[in-house]
Amino acid sequence: MSRSAPYAPRARAVPLVGIVRNPRSHRNKGLEAELADCSNILTEAPRSREALRVSLQDFAARGIDYLVIDGGDGTVRDVLTCGADIFGEEWPALIVLPKGKTNALAVDLGLPNHWSLAEALVAARSGSVIQRRPMRISSRGAGRDGGRESAESSILGFFLGSGVFTIGTGAGQAAHRRGAFNSFAVGLTIAWCIIQIVFGRAGNPFRASTRMRVRNLVTGRELPRRGPGKPDERFLAVASTFERFPLGLRLFGKNPPPGLKLAVLDAPVRWVLMLLPMILLGFLPRFMQRAGAHRVASGPLDFDLGGAFILDGEEFPSGHYVLEEGPQLTFVVP
Repeated sequence: MSRSAPYAPRARAVPLVGIVRNPRSHRNKGLEAELADCSNILTEAPRSREALRVSLQDFAARGIDYLVIDGGDGTVRDVLTCGADIFGEEWPALIVLPKGKTNALAVDLGLPNHWSLAEALVAARSGSVIQRRPMRISSRGAGRDGGRESAESSILGFFLGSGVFTIGTGAGQAAHRRGAFNSFAVGLTIAWCIIQIVFGRAGNPFRASTRMRVRNLVTGRELPRRGPGKPDERFLAVASTFERFPLGLRLFGKNPPPGLKLAVLDAPVRWVLMLLPMILLGFLPRFMQRAGAHRVASGPLDFDLGGAFILDGEEFPSGHYVLEEGPQLTFVVP
């Protein structure tokens, strides 16, 4: 789908606000939309991706000044993915109301857990903003199951995990079902996964590796693999454009650069995994790098995966992908 004309907001004394609201998000259930009775606020609650595209096309045609995403990280991912061919590189300013179960993007942007639309619009008028680029993941192989994504499509999001991360996400969902959310849920999930990885016996799925090849598309070089195991398998890979993480974790170092970053563990070596908390706090000594722990700030990546990956909480199938930075987005912050 191509855009008929570049998106451009109108010049208005009172800004026009378009809201994409996910009524199924954790803290939206049973509640009415915020400020829905205001004439300058357009609220949509699309039930499908096609309906979401229609809503975003209408917002673009009206030239909204602010696009509000009322939901969790998955809602943000879907809005960015569906809006990519509508707004291109010219998105309106974005306001995120963190209503999901984890809200990692809210942590990166410095948003409070309970941030109202009225408070966000006050911040917008004061010009308080921050810029981020999401990741764009484009398929080089088969599309998503059920035809949801074509072979040429791409998805946009902020945090990708593969390998054992996909199993750990199941543990995170279990924490949600038991009433743990946001950073508390992240902490419980990490602790449970470390226990399973370090003390699990042979055959424990938390200690399994996944076929995975990573190549830098600028240099043409493949990320070297170290440690025991098959040469075309790796244990864990995470990629993100975040600069801050829940619980103050520093997956990409103490002062991570902006843009696309990748961290990889090649093999489930027990002594390395016992030191995983050190990596999560930003340390990566050379002896751990020699054992197969990588931290890379890089350009576009060729990512060939033999297993599923998780993007902002949702599972996507194995395949051959290109991972790169997406458009620069402006977010309203406190």
